[in-house]
Amino acid sequence: MCGINGIFGKEKLDDPGAAVERMTRALAHRGPDAEGFFENENLVLGHRRLSIFDTSTAGNQPFISPDGQVVLVFNGAIYNYIELKAQLPDYPYRTQTDTEVILAAYTRWGIRCIEHFNGMFAFALWDNRLKKGFIVRDRLGIKPLYYALVGSSFVFASEIRALLASGLVARKLDHVALADYLRYQTVHAPRTIIQGIRLMEPGTYIELSDEGFEQHIFWSPSSHYDSQAEGQNNTQITNTVRELLTDSVQLRMRADVPFGAFLSGGIDSSLLVGLMSQGGTRPVDTFSVTFDEKAFDESSYSGAVAKKFNTHHHDIRLSARDFLRYVPEALAAQDHPGGDGPNSWVVSKMTKEQGITMALSGLGGDELFAGYGIFTQAIKARDNKWITSFPKPIRRLAARAYRMAKPGVASEKLLALMSQDYLDFEYVYPLSRQVLSEERIGQLLGLKKLPANRVFEILCANTAPGSPGFGLPHLSKVSVAEILTYMQHTLLRDADQMSMAHALEVRVPFLDHRLVEYVLGVPDRFKFPHTPKKLLTDSFPDLLPESLINRPKMGFTFPWALWMKNELRPLCEEALANSALSRVLAPGQADRLWQAFLHDDPQTTWSRVWPLVALSAWMKQNDIEA
Repeated sequence: MCGINGIFGKEKLDDPGAAVERMTRALAHRGPDAEGFFENENLVLGHRRLSIFDTSTAGNQPFISPDGQVVLVFNGAIYNYIELKAQLPDYPYRTQTDTEVILAAYTRWGIRCIEHFNGMFAFALWDNRLKKGFIVRDRLGIKPLYYALVGSSFVFASEIRALLASGLVARKLDHVALADYLRYQTVHAPRTIIQGIRLMEPGTYIELSDEGFEQHIFWSPSSHYDSQAEGQNNTQITNTVRELLTDSVQLRMRADVPFGAFLSGGIDSSLLVGLMSQGGTRPVDTFSVTFDEKAFDESSYSGAVAKKFNTHHHDIRLSARDFLRYVPEALAAQDHPGGDGPNSWVVSKMTKEQGITMALSGLGGDELFAGYGIFTQAIKARDNKWITSFPKPIRRLAARAYRMAKPGVASEKLLALMSQDYLDFEYVYPLSRQVLSEERIGQLLGLKKLPANRVFEILCANTAPGSPGFGLPHLSKVSVAEILTYMQHTLLRDADQMSMAHALEVRVPFLDHRLVEYVLGVPDRFKFPHTPKKLLTDSFPDLLPESLINRPKMGFTFPWALWMKNELRPLCEEALANSALSRVLAPGQADRLWQAFLHDDPQTTWSRVWPLVALSAWMKQNDIEA
């Protein structure tokens, strides 16, 4: 796990080496163990290393092939590097790193080597023989990679702050992306919140040469699902899920540094800990951040799981006030603004302080195994499309009456739903994750017409009629939508930036591409959540007790609304009064939203205000122009 950056096509820049040095320094938190640079007539590369495999200095990057013709900077982990190394015995290995296996695989297969990798990865490679560069991002988008075109130069980095530190990219807000941010408290690739900075889309690589650059797709969940489960029975399906997840966990336990697992006591993390305990040679280190306040304390669940699997358990106990003190630091750690993140920052901080360098996380289990309410809601919407037989004015009138009787976020979303022309999935799903209504966003921005909804565009390209994923089971369409939007652009982005703020590597076994491909092809009748994550729990009946499967889903349910009206009120009001933010929004609109929240407007919950606070804090810290 590391931080990478560089410049391809440096010829017309005044001092590209200095720019890369600045970018590399901005990534120091991602890789505290070593720093390295490479420069030739075509490019400059920078690297910060967090040592996981072969912690000797021999593993420092950039890596150069024995013939001196290929150079590589790499962030991530190739979990099947041992198996690949056995397939490539003729390469003159000098280390025990997965990085060197990438070079060996490229030597044998060229850029198609990425099809052989099981892992999370973002890397840049220059082939001097071909006079070509390749920038690659993993299938699920676990590791980020941002880039900008500066004249004839291609500038890239693991984080936006590094690109800004280069001095080559203007610090100017992207107003089209802002509408996306207000809708979903994030920005979906390829845009970012900064004009001219792009986020590489998952499962793609960019080929660079003197002729320019070309982007290629090598994997997507909507076109790479496995349909073999269609002809299988329940026993065959659950056995396959069990085999794939077990192997995924075992691969992700490979490391030359101390590691453990996040343990909340929920289904996903408990299952991972059980599998780690079965395959390990020593007790698993497990980490739970628990709280004095019973309303959001999960220690009884995590403690029971730790006891069941005999783990070396670290119960990191905080009060809500302890957590509250960390909020400003967590905001400062944002690389890209978002509506969430402090939770991940605190868990990562506490885990790293226990001497752990790598941890497994249950992220992805909900998206793959129908763990959210949107899965059953999408089925209901599909089965009730007859509602559109009523004229839209009648539907809207009924929904408005309901909103007046029961004002709140749910009735507001019902009104938006009844205002749709269609109840097809690509029209219904975007409303499920939307934070602010179109009307509210229009008021905030002073616009009558908003930019196109990016989530709707993503679904049209992946699950709508004529798209590669149209034939997917309906629950799998929801999984694809969750993976391509909320998971990749909120959960994985937060997991990366907040864990790497503490130089902690987080691995996600549920996102092994083999497991994802298989489960997406499983018919709905095996996966419908009659009980929580039924297919997953049916696959491991011996590991999870009934009491854990049916426990209430909690997570971090802190009293944010109370804090924002009290302890965090000065922070919020200062952020919302920020001059940069006031130049972005229509006059008086930020205060109008804030006052609605303070006066308990049921349609203005804390989660509708906090993304603006986070955005303003990020703009101020990074000196972003409106």
